Amino acid sequence: MPAVTNISTYRFTALAGLKELREELLELCGQRALKGTILLSTEGINLFVAGSAESIDHLLARLRAVSGLEDLAPKVSLSEEQPFNRMLVRIKREIISFGVEAVRPADHTSPKISPRELKRWLDEGRPVTLLDTRNDYEVKLGTFKGAIDPDIRTFRGFPDAVRKLPAELKDRPVVMFCTGGIRCEKAGPFMEMQGFSNIYQLDGGILKYFEECGGDHYEGDCFVFDRRVGLDPALHESGHAVCFACLAPLDDEDQKDPRYVRGKTCPHCFKSEPGQLAQRIALREEAIRRACDPLPGSVPLENRRPVGVSAAHDKWRLLDVLIEVFPQIPAAEWEARCDAGCFVSYAGAVRGKDHIVRAGERVLQVFAPEIEPEVATGIRVLYEDEALLVVNKPAPLPMHSGGRFHRNTLQNFLNLACAPFPPRAVHRLDANTTGVVLFARTRHFCRLMQRQFTDGVVEKRYLAAVSGHPASDVFACDAPVSAENGAMGTRRIDQENGLPARTEFTVMERRADGTSLLEARLFTGRTHQIRLHLSHLGHPVLGDPSYPADGRPGPAQTLDPDAAPLQLHAWKLAVRHPRSGNLMEFEAAPQAWSRSQEGSSNSVSSAQQPSLQNQ
Repeated sequence: MPAVTNISTYRFTALAGLKELREELLELCGQRALKGTILLSTEGINLFVAGSAESIDHLLARLRAVSGLEDLAPKVSLSEEQPFNRMLVRIKREIISFGVEAVRPADHTSPKISPRELKRWLDEGRPVTLLDTRNDYEVKLGTFKGAIDPDIRTFRGFPDAVRKLPAELKDRPVVMFCTGGIRCEKAGPFMEMQGFSNIYQLDGGILKYFEECGGDHYEGDCFVFDRRVGLDPALHESGHAVCFACLAPLDDEDQKDPRYVRGKTCPHCFKSEPGQLAQRIALREEAIRRACDPLPGSVPLENRRPVGVSAAHDKWRLLDVLIEVFPQIPAAEWEARCDAGCFVSYAGAVRGKDHIVRAGERVLQVFAPEIEPEVATGIRVLYEDEALLVVNKPAPLPMHSGGRFHRNTLQNFLNLACAPFPPRAVHRLDANTTGVVLFARTRHFCRLMQRQFTDGVVEKRYLAAVSGHPASDVFACDAPVSAENGAMGTRRIDQENGLPARTEFTVMERRADGTSLLEARLFTGRTHQIRLHLSHLGHPVLGDPSYPADGRPGPAQTLDPDAAPLQLHAWKLAVRHPRSGNLMEFEAAPQAWSRSQEGSSNSVSSAQQPSLQNQ
């Protein structure tokens, strides 16, 4: 059983007699075998201390006898071992270094929101912006879903990060958070000084949120500044280590990675030797070929796919959750699957349609053993380093498990080829679309790359062969795309409630057979955006089974390998490398259908052939 009590707390209040208080606290902590750090300043106190429960009580009693600290209330957690090596009591100019003298939390702080109130806001889907005020290496371990990461190395960099935030946030509700709340005490007033008018700070920080609300709306663990490194939402030590070279928190997977050398390198800061790229690509492609031959789905195996229960569906019937979450599948089909015993708990207990689910519960949908359809396997590796894996995806090949496909997917092939360190897909392509797909080698790099997609700074260019000749050589479509799937997973143009979407097109070739080759540039990333926009404009993509020229979708989303291909190709992708910040452009060789035809004009020039740029 855990025998060490850990406390953390702070208080902004005017303190005097710091030298005498420091000596007294050092003596008390030495006598009571307490270890940790206490920071004293004229602006207040900040402490992290661990020891026996009795000794902690003595320390708190002494601190509460100090004027201004009478109601000091620490956050408490338990550990099996002492997380600190020694006891430090220091006098500092600031108890949390910020460097803006005009910010005085003892006089003014931003309004606080309780953890339960924030959870309620998030459960209800209120339009609120979450802002992480912590350092970049802390965010690597975990953060709230959708939170803005200011990408700072130290808290002193926060003011500059605030000045770079979008101006439209100044009138929106913004909830800041940090580990225990102390940084927000200074961050909030500074943001108000910069014109942000609707600022809240999460009372007690992430640790208090874990204590009261668990892990709802949070991904990962919380970094703490002691030997425990990270705490999970149950406030248990999560088994992470820290790379002393780059300060990245390392999970079990990172620590088993051959690039992790204690005290020297880890998967986050490892650098390949020059000249190794070609060898690495060749080895990876060979591993992918082995993973695809024979196709994993050619052997009938039972498959299980998890269905997660969100907080919004707490205490619902299982059948009602399935109907709500997967509206594209008829309610009668879900009821039949429930009646057939297709849903079980992780322990194997059958969950019927009337089973009452709880928030955070995961139910497994069981699929009977079957042979999966064949897929294309000619996967080529365009680039690989310690952070990224970039491939040229063939078609038809689904990105991930869904529908008729469980193991014959790009994600599964790469999981097998990269085992035991599966890559994480940063974005996705449709099963029938070929071209550049970006994967990240760690969760941290994946989060950084996905933020580029969310921020709209990634340049995405496609090639598409379409029916007809557009009236203009350059044109665009801004038709909003529906947020929900329809039949067979299709989307539709929804002028009233659709999500904003923009695609720009350039005619590259007008062909004698009445078709055209276009370059499409994506400015948003809605599902089926290019195909839907072109169909809406009267120029459907050739071979499209979901949005064909005759308006009648085919019987399945994923084409058979011997069927006429969907003539849509993810040609170019330009991103910033998550470590170096360099601009990198990846190109996948155009497909045979994009080659110039006799009697056409505006054909693709040789100067536009594939290349890799590092600027």
